Amino acid sequence: QVQLVESGGGLVQPGGSLRLSCKASGFTLDYYTVGWFRQAPGKEREGVSRISTSYGSAYYVDSVKGRFTISKDNAKNTVYLQMNSLKPEDTAVYYCATAPPPSESMDPRAYDYWGQGTQVTVSS
Repeated sequence: QVQLVESGGGLVQPGGSLRLSCKASGFTLDYYTVGWFRQAPGKEREGVSRISTSYGSAYYVDSVKGRFTISKDNAKNTVYLQMNSLKPEDTAVYYCATAPPPSESMDPRAYDYWGQGTQVTVSS
């Protein structure tokens, strides 16, 4: 059974850090592009970052550049999103998703498998 499970969300103060995990089961992440998306209440789902696992190239939306880092651990079949210097506007449900290679898209419609999401709340 193909499954993506996110974890690591929570409540953090502005300026704090969180590390999100996206663990896959039923397939190997190494052959797919993995993206992180977020959706705040009343807003459209936004592409945050992606990593092309076969090549390791990464992309970040401008609003998170220099603060977020995407990485992968092939042995654990897991992709991470390290989020530093968090801001209240980062508050959202964060999802990971996979797209077949060689996708370089951040359009959610290009992604076929999705996790259930993990809530990130940045507030004092």
